[in-house]
Parts: sequence; structure tokens; C-alpha cells
Amino acid sequence: MNESRHFGTSVIVFGAVVLVIYLINSGVQGAIASVSTVTAAAATSGETTVAERIKPVGEVNTGKPMVAAAAAPAAASGPVDGKAVFDTTCHACHTAGVGGAPKFGNKADWAPRIAQGIDVLHQHALHGFHGKASIPMPPRGGNASLSDAQVEAAVDYMVKAAK
Repeated sequence: MNESRHFGTSVIVFGAVVLVIYLINSGVQGAIASVSTVTAAAATSGETTVAERIKPVGEVNTGKPMVAAAAAPAAASGPVDGKAVFDTTCHACHTAGVGGAPKFGNKADWAPRIAQGIDVLHQHALHGFHGKASIPMPPRGGNASLSDAQVEAAVDYMVKAAK
């Protein structure tokens, strides 16, 4: 009778151990699933943050248009103020001579360019130009919203100041 008592106790202990292992395993799997869900959500939101954080701050300008040429902006109505265009767009490079740009009012910088003729200067300003300077002149000074008349007025203003 002693042996059957031990057998019954062994079965009960074995069942209890199996039950404990089952409960632990269920709890671990639930915890893993929970952690996986949180990790996946964090990774998704983290990917956006990382992508925004590592995006380039600028682009390389090879002198070639990156997109098809846009239609020319509509001509401005009324008189065009070259000084206003210079003050809002051109001054960024032409005041300090950035990348070899001729400095505003500097006769030595402008003389060889003026010698090419005003039409050439207008074309370079409108369509961009990559000469000997380290940084090319972007079309419309980098401001695609400028009309042809505004760009030409700004060129005329800078040329007049350099004569």
C-alpha cells in the first residue's frame, strides 16, 4: 500500500510540475508576443524618425537639370525692379562672391563678363552656366519662380553697378 501511495503522490507532483511549466511557458509566450508587438511598433515609428534624421541636407549640382525644364513663369505685370530681385535672390552669392560669382559692384569681376555682351549674361542667368568657377550659376539664380523679365532686370542692375 505504501507503493501505491508513492505512485499517487508521484503522479500528483508530476502533474503539478507539468502545470507549472505550462503556466510559465504561457506567460513567457504572452510576454514575448507583447514585446514583439511593442518592438515592431517602435521600429516602424523609429524608421520614420531615422529616415528623417539621415536624409541629405542638400543635393549635388552637376550643372545638368535634374528634372524636365519647367514652363517659364508668367511675366510680371508692371515695371520690374532689378534691385528688388537682387535683394531677394541674387545677393546670396553675388554679395560675397560665393563659388566665384562676380561680386556686386566689383568692376574687375564683371568686366570680362560684360565684354561678352548683355544677351550672353541674360542667357547665363536664365538658363544657368558652369564656367571656371567652382560652383555653377543655377538657372534663374536658383529661384524658379522668377520671370524672364525679373531675371534680366536683376542682371541689368548688377551690370549697371559694375560699370
